Amino acid sequence: MEKNCKYILWDLDGTLTDPMIGITTCVQYALRHLGIEVKDLQELCPFIGPPLLDSFQEFYRLSEAQAQEAILKYRERFATVGWLENEVYPGMPELLDRLCQAGKTMMMATSKPEVFARKILDHFQLAAYFSFVGGATLDGVRSTKEEVIDYVLKTNEVVSLSEVIMVGDRKFDILGAKHAGVSSVGCVYGYGSREELETAGADYVVDSIGELQNLLLP
Repeated sequence: MEKNCKYILWDLDGTLTDPMIGITTCVQYALRHLGIEVKDLQELCPFIGPPLLDSFQEFYRLSEAQAQEAILKYRERFATVGWLENEVYPGMPELLDRLCQAGKTMMMATSKPEVFARKILDHFQLAAYFSFVGGATLDGVRSTKEEVIDYVLKTNEVVSLSEVIMVGDRKFDILGAKHAGVSSVGCVYGYGSREELETAGADYVVDSIGELQNLLLP
């Protein structure tokens, strides 16, 4: 079915691009503002994927007010340099091009704020591959992957859910797809483990962009 899917929803961080340096350095910057020093950026990789509010509260036991303050500091750095500390996974532009040539309709569904997602796609010259970019809002009204996927599907009036697949690297992508009633593929080359993706219920799990291409293209 996936080779015949019409709509492909894409996560951004850890799926299209590797944002490790930008995200973890901005989290480090925000935590330092609150008096928390984390020297090893690898410790902050769990922040890649889920909404920031949830992560700050879960991983560092911050109150909601403290977490909101941390998000403001995070975005202060991310808006200037953090969004540029990022790189496209090798082979991804070629895959996106082949999918477009095959007539697939591709839409972004990221819990990253939409304004930043658009900047990143433009910067890496990937925007032309997407018919729609859906992301979180800065005010938090739309923040979870479930909310973003629902927003993308409803805005684009996609009703044939059997023709949709969500591509992502974390359990949030898989659970969001399940909530929406669409298929999903988990990408182990990103920041979620095979165990995480399989436990979440991914319909498919791939280790590489090559495997992803074999799954999605005729």
